Amino acid sequence: MDFTDLGADPAQLPFLGPGDPAYDAEVAGFQTGFTQRPDLIVAASSADDVVAAVRHAAARDLPVRAQATGHGLPGAVEGGVLVTTSRMDRVEVDTAARSVRVQAGVRWGQVVAAAAPYGLAPLNGSAPSVGVVGYVLGGGLGILARQFGYAADHVRSLDVVTGDGALRHVTPGDELYWGLLGGGHGLGVVTGLEIGLVPVRTLYGGALAFDGRQVDPAAALRAYEAWTRTVPPTLTSSFAAVPYPDLPALPPRLRGRYVVSVRVAYTGEDGERLVAPLREIGPALSDSLRVMPYADSHTIHSDPDFPHAYYGDSAVLRELDVAAAAEVLARTGPDAGGPMCVVQINQLGGALATPAPNAVPWREGRFLVRLLSVGERQAARAVLDPAFALLAPHTLGRSASFAFGAGDRTQGLHDAGTTKRLAELRSTYDPASLLRN
Repeated sequence: MDFTDLGADPAQLPFLGPGDPAYDAEVAGFQTGFTQRPDLIVAASSADDVVAAVRHAAARDLPVRAQATGHGLPGAVEGGVLVTTSRMDRVEVDTAARSVRVQAGVRWGQVVAAAAPYGLAPLNGSAPSVGVVGYVLGGGLGILARQFGYAADHVRSLDVVTGDGALRHVTPGDELYWGLLGGGHGLGVVTGLEIGLVPVRTLYGGALAFDGRQVDPAAALRAYEAWTRTVPPTLTSSFAAVPYPDLPALPPRLRGRYVVSVRVAYTGEDGERLVAPLREIGPALSDSLRVMPYADSHTIHSDPDFPHAYYGDSAVLRELDVAAAAEVLARTGPDAGGPMCVVQINQLGGALATPAPNAVPWREGRFLVRLLSVGERQAARAVLDPAFALLAPHTLGRSASFAFGAGDRTQGLHDAGTTKRLAELRSTYDPASLLRN
């Protein structure tokens, strides 16, 4: 491949083809269930590299996609140009403005570490290895989401290379700004953004876990749902059910157990009082609830930090039908006979319901149900599809941040009006549909 026709210096623009020894390592991501086999990889180190890559693709009518960490791959892809941005990893904290400027390859763990010395925190999610940009473009449902809203609501500007090969700086009030945040996948390759930080140094949080064979999971879920109606909007929580396999690599306390837990994050002073009703669910398998530095917030969920194959989907619900959700637990639990399936139910509301000038959908939802299966894709769908059908009567739509290749790529991600508006934006900024994947 030759970039000299675009005025680029090939020595300064690393690119790889399928025969290159470094190709497989460069294309690899956190999600191992789907393969990407692009015709060309551009290992970008700057926005100029991204511009050159998109213009190269445009001149040849090749599809373009970007990858920072590979957490959210929605499916296998063949051909085209893949822009990898992991080398674009600069983080700059502006303490006066309470904001951080990040390049496209930055992960949330880097931002947490950079902001913590100043008593500031980003609106990151549960896993420090997740990339900032992809997370924010999907909306960004974070640890403190009910108190502060979606991460996308705090973005101050973005730099993006659109399908016409132009590098644009977009700010609130721009139509492209609206579309990128919540609907941004397919509108351009974001090379960096500035996002606000919040003054949080410590929080009360952790997980209260129960043995799902000693405590009835359905009863625990009923108690959790009732409890969510009593807590303030500054408390963010989720309910999870995980059937751990009996593997030597796992800690003995988890090996072969069905763990039902409630995870909590709260910046107030009365956390112990608020969680007291949860302790009445039954004897705790473990209890990590405590006051912690924000830098330790990833321990609330303790998400796996190693690449693996997973398939999942989500449903944003008007209300949580506890009986239907309990049936989902039964169909995905350790006695169901299917693949390992993780259930997570996030309480929404609070600041998440506040309108914002972006395309993040379904703000009226009260709960988000996420189902994630480990193993083979078709076996996962055989479990997940019927489970989501149980929730359909109260389902508003799906979350783009939690659509991991188990269902249709686009159906239900936005309402009809938003879908139409996003399509019009794509026709304006990507007239050749280079970003169609």
